[in-house]
Amino acid sequence: MNTTTEDILSGIANQLRIDSISATTAAGSGHPSSCCSAADLVAALFFGHMRYDAKNPHYANNDRFILSKGHAAPLLYAAWAELGLFPRAHLDTLRELSSDLEGHPTPRLSFVDVATGSLGQGLGVGVGMALCARLDQLDYRTYVMMGDGECAEGSVWEAASLAGIEQLSNLVVIVDVNRLGQSQATAFGHDMEVYRRRFEAFNWRTEVINGHDMGEILEVLGAAGLGKQPLAILAETKKGSGVSFMEDKDGWHGKALSKDEAALAIAELQPKAKSGLAEPIPAPTQLPLPKNAAPASYPPLTYKLGDKVATREAFGAALARIGEVDERIVAVDGDTKNSTFSDKFFKKFPHRSVECFIAEQTMIGVATGFSTRGKVPFAATFACFFSRAFDQIRMAGISNANLKIVGSHVGVSIGEDGTSQMALEDLAMMRAVEGSVVLYASDAVCTEKLVEQIASHRSVSFLRTSRPKTPVLYGNDEEFPIGGAKILRQSATDKVTVIGAGVTLYEALKAADALAAEGIAITVIDAYSIKPLAKDTIRAAAQKTNNLVITVEDHYPEGGLGDAVAGELSADGIRVTKLAVRELPHSGKPEELLIRYGIDSTAIVKAVKALAVA
Repeated sequence: MNTTTEDILSGIANQLRIDSISATTAAGSGHPSSCCSAADLVAALFFGHMRYDAKNPHYANNDRFILSKGHAAPLLYAAWAELGLFPRAHLDTLRELSSDLEGHPTPRLSFVDVATGSLGQGLGVGVGMALCARLDQLDYRTYVMMGDGECAEGSVWEAASLAGIEQLSNLVVIVDVNRLGQSQATAFGHDMEVYRRRFEAFNWRTEVINGHDMGEILEVLGAAGLGKQPLAILAETKKGSGVSFMEDKDGWHGKALSKDEAALAIAELQPKAKSGLAEPIPAPTQLPLPKNAAPASYPPLTYKLGDKVATREAFGAALARIGEVDERIVAVDGDTKNSTFSDKFFKKFPHRSVECFIAEQTMIGVATGFSTRGKVPFAATFACFFSRAFDQIRMAGISNANLKIVGSHVGVSIGEDGTSQMALEDLAMMRAVEGSVVLYASDAVCTEKLVEQIASHRSVSFLRTSRPKTPVLYGNDEEFPIGGAKILRQSATDKVTVIGAGVTLYEALKAADALAAEGIAITVIDAYSIKPLAKDTIRAAAQKTNNLVITVEDHYPEGGLGDAVAGELSADGIRVTKLAVRELPHSGKPEELLIRYGIDSTAIVKAVKALAVA
């Protein structure tokens, strides 16, 4: 009897099941039943359909694969072991401290673009990758494997909507509809028409298949890329497929098999198992690759001292300016570009701009997708709205994504729009992301130079910009390195060090003038870099003012500038008094609100006097 392609791929699928079971049993934890349901789909993709260089997972025109259902990580690892990227024996190090084969995938592995496992995020990233292929004129396709359970996440449908609007025919979603969730059956079980109708409502082409019929799987994969719509392959599967005592049964989610159970399961799978090591993999097309190199320099600035410019407007000018020479820059918007001023970039470089509409989770996902392909994406909206996408930002941090986030309309200084529009938690939120950079510009020059800095610095970077117009303080040649600070006032007789950023820096300068008229001198520091903090600069200044420090911020006291300073310098005996917004704000004029909530120059004067005479 001749062995057909379907037989070979089904055999590889069984080997993937065996390897997933063996690895999770060795680890004593994991999700083998979730691996088994998707094994036929993964075998067909990796060994019968996708075009890629298995020895070079980072090659720019490889087809991309995102395992959005990240708990099925052992299946992904097994596939790459079968491709010969690392020895199969290494699979038994799953979940060990010394192994990069973690419980859910992370980019510590060369074949993983983004960390997954917080469900509902893979599709947004996939949309960004597919858009980047279009931008770079490459023909790779992006394949996103999702579970049916994660289709309850709203972020899935945000991303599905954008993919349909953009007509991303180079994007394929495979939904592993195995019916069983973690604690009970999913909402729709095997009602495949529900999934079909939902994707079709967002302008997707859909195919409903038996996810264990290799012939059907290959047939629908062969139609990927046809037409203008993205393709959703809705695969009806059985959790624990191939293992009779586990297949389509409750109670097996996230449960490793015992050694005896694993032996029984492997004995059942082994007769039809086949290694994929000898199978030829279709090669990617050799096309001109994008030039994702940083420029030698950026065009100069032309501000005049004293000019009044809102830092949000300076951000838009900076993005358009550096975009002239840096083709890596991409702008991603959430329908606020005329307020964040990223519309300057959109108008100048429409082919490098993506409107995600009011869908912040997808905006961050799309930006993260671009970052995996060598771009430098700037995602901008009102800073308060990033709280809706914090999980995507958190996962971008885990992914070590090169993501630039710009939040405008911060604090009570936005004025009459009211509390719902005031970002008062954003510094705390962004500081909490591992490896993040958190910056807060006070004037236009500082803003533009910080945009340059984060464009050149690989990290999740957050730049806080303000709504009010503020005077230009710095000359065009001033530099603002990440981790720095600027001392704007200092004398030998200073009594207190006052640290501000953004609008409160100007209040600190007003307070310094008022105090000087009374014979009280203070040091004033612009802490434009909140993470990392210029602790050496601040420590040295504080030691000259008897270790007395006042921080003043348009933010709640928890987790902002004051906590950053106190956390870094409290061990040095430095006493930090924090002026911050300490109650739920109200609508009003910006100057009224600064006074009302105790972060204006008068409040600073009062706090300085209380310390100076104590």
